Amino acid sequence: MVFELLAAGANAAPQNKFGFAEALQQGGFIAYATVVILGIMSFGSFYILFTKWFEQSKIMRQGRDVRSSFWRANTLRDGANKLEKNSAWRQIVDDGIAAEDQHAKMTDSLDAHDWLHGSLARSEASDNARLASGLPFLATVGATAPFIGLFGTVVGIYRALINIGIAGSASIDKVAGPVGEALIMTALGLLVAVPAVLAYNYLQARNKRIAEQLAGFATDVLANINSKGAVKPSVTAAPAAKPAAAPAAAAPKA
Repeated sequence: MVFELLAAGANAAPQNKFGFAEALQQGGFIAYATVVILGIMSFGSFYILFTKWFEQSKIMRQGRDVRSSFWRANTLRDGANKLEKNSAWRQIVDDGIAAEDQHAKMTDSLDAHDWLHGSLARSEASDNARLASGLPFLATVGATAPFIGLFGTVVGIYRALINIGIAGSASIDKVAGPVGEALIMTALGLLVAVPAVLAYNYLQARNKRIAEQLAGFATDVLANINSKGAVKPSVTAAPAAKPAAAPAAAAPKA
């Protein structure tokens, strides 16, 4: 008898009709479309964040290798062979060498420094443009996602007002669903926008540091070419390995 009463009480317990899935069902096509658009924006933002982070980390690691080994080579061509192919650093060196060869074939009186400087500047701009790819998407998501969520909020409030007008009273069971839907859309818009803005600022700051390093490297390459290899940045010698300590002599036995 007790078990039957408990089962009857469980069956009579009120069901939650105001969950996330229920709110989407009440919102219909507009609610589903808003969630899908925000989901695509969120996925794209995190994809760009991770792919650009790995790309930037690779360039920074290559920059450390350049500072430690590249300028130890006898010529730029020998140093370029030590760099990874298709890297930003290799592109600057290759473009500088190509510009030097092209200037030797020119018949006018164009100054070699101006020609090399312009060629290296174009190479830097190409690298910086490649690093900046994807960041406009993050900026767009950060600027528009709250308004997309706000659109879903406006629709939810509108539906709540319609229910109030039809029922003639603002009872909680008439407005809880649409108002809950409106709040969910607002929260989703902010949840998508905030990570996108943080990712944009973080990646942009790293791009600026990389651009400064590339600009300094291009200046060093230009000076090296104009001086016929006489001018090179100072390279700190790698610390020599400490000799292993000699084993202590065994104490004589008594």
